[in-house]
Amino acid sequence: MKLLTIKNEDKWVLGVQEEVGIVDIGRALSLHPKEGVPTTIMEVIHGGSKVLDILSYYLKELPLQKNSPFLESPQHIEWGPAVTQPSKIICVGLNYKRHADETNSSYPEVPILFNKFNNTLTGHNCSIQIPKVTHKLDYEVELGIVIGKKAKYVSREEALEYVFGYCTVNDLSARDLQTRTQQWLLGKSCDDFSPIGPYLVTADEVGNPNNLAIKTKVNGELRQNSNTSDMIFYCDEIISYISQHMTLEPGDLILTGTPEGVVLGFPEDQQVYLQPGDIVTVEIEKVGALTNTFIEER
Repeated sequence: MKLLTIKNEDKWVLGVQEEVGIVDIGRALSLHPKEGVPTTIMEVIHGGSKVLDILSYYLKELPLQKNSPFLESPQHIEWGPAVTQPSKIICVGLNYKRHADETNSSYPEVPILFNKFNNTLTGHNCSIQIPKVTHKLDYEVELGIVIGKKAKYVSREEALEYVFGYCTVNDLSARDLQTRTQQWLLGKSCDDFSPIGPYLVTADEVGNPNNLAIKTKVNGELRQNSNTSDMIFYCDEIISYISQHMTLEPGDLILTGTPEGVVLGFPEDQQVYLQPGDIVTVEIEKVGALTNTFIEER
């Protein structure tokens, strides 16, 4: 199932992508009421398979026709972040072999972890202001893992059973801020630095997360073009490793690293960082393509 968030009067409303269009669940319930149907993305994540089943049955009962009043087209909605309230955003650095190679970095022996915050979340087709404090804003396409069940001391063999779904994320990075100190936090945590979406795709539809095409286009030019199979630590390893150190909760978001092709990886005289007017699309096979336009900070 492809789930999404619609912004409606400053509220996050649950949407579901169907063949005939996007179902606005809130509007559908106002016309076709039913007990127990979730109205937000976080309700679905926390409810797990039981709530997904309720939602699935409800969708089957709806009169899904092109002129249905609860159907929206992708062009006419304001997209919100595919996950709106994760309790944790945990990121993995230097997790692709060829990305480590392009930055002249050695392969880490264990996952390099850092965090971001909810202020960084935004959605598909949203404009992102380039902060005045950076002149080196870089893109990073990443596969996002969304946890579906509480996980602590999980084995690698069981780890993927704790995944609710996957999403496409752009882990925006202000390189001049990131390298100002040994801690990467400042360069990763400015407002809207984690656009996520368009969809949260349930794990059953994605299958093996360790073999997905992953790419970035800037103004239509292909910059990143790789596969999640180039990861140093695969998704199951990452989940297991993090769960040895902290409890993962439903809705927690894990960003699994970026492949080669970032601006930082180019020779210094060829590095052209993001500028106002640039349009960046990050895309992952089976998960979706996320587009954002960059503008000058107001």
